[in-house]
Amino acid sequence: MARERRRLLIAPERLARQAPRLELTAEESRYLTRVLRYGDGDGFAVTDGAGGLWEAVLEERGWARLEQPLATPLLRMAAPAPQLVLAAAVVKRDYDLVVRMAVELGVDRLVPWLSDHGAVLGGLRPERWRTIAREAAEQCERLWLPEILEPRAAREDLGAPAAGGVAAGSATGMVGPPLRLFATTRRGQLPAMEAVLERVFPPAAPAGETLHPGRAEQAPAALWLACGPEGGWSSEEEQGAEAAGWLPVSLGPQILRSSTAAVAGLARLAAWRTGRWGG
Repeated sequence: MARERRRLLIAPERLARQAPRLELTAEESRYLTRVLRYGDGDGFAVTDGAGGLWEAVLEERGWARLEQPLATPLLRMAAPAPQLVLAAAVVKRDYDLVVRMAVELGVDRLVPWLSDHGAVLGGLRPERWRTIAREAAEQCERLWLPEILEPRAAREDLGAPAAGGVAAGSATGMVGPPLRLFATTRRGQLPAMEAVLERVFPPAAPAGETLHPGRAEQAPAALWLACGPEGGWSSEEEQGAEAAGWLPVSLGPQILRSSTAAVAGLARLAAWRTGRWGG
């Protein structure tokens, strides 16, 4: 019985330097030989985190060989679209878990926000978060490695217009402006996130009916979800966000932990994206 081909993520620039014969790092070698217990001649898969997938063979301890030319991978997948962006305030605990679960759920970009009412326990660790994202992408067999940005003040994005700065987002073939959703609580009559999504992007026409001209071009470049800290958003953050065009939404009647809200909201947004655009 053939062994399952587990995936190893190797950066494109490194593949360009080494392919077709790859010198594995000590950590990669340990993972393949000690964790997975692979031996000489066992096959696995290599992805570059940019949509490419190759088959590879473990030749000897510390070395491997691609089975397809670098220029013609076994599989080449376009980047997900619209881009799924989670802007989540850094919290005292659980942020490592937020990063891991966000990658598993399909986030394409994660923006760690420093908010007015946030409290950080210890230092900020973007390099650790990128390592966690890489490991999660390998584990859930993603071909595109999500981008983990440097921590930044939430107000920089909340007050920015949708067409400017990091808040704009981008995705090939999606020409509409990004849709930016702002999850908040303790405000009466807030619409549910899905209700706002269906209002802005109504369902496709039933079979036999004609779509509105130009409908396909209205897909957004990115879907943003903003989730706040344990202490909630400040009034200045909320006012700035709405003035800049963010749409306030509810994630439900319960008051969720910050980490739970980020993961639960992203899961719902990812499912909606898949149902609406298949991305």
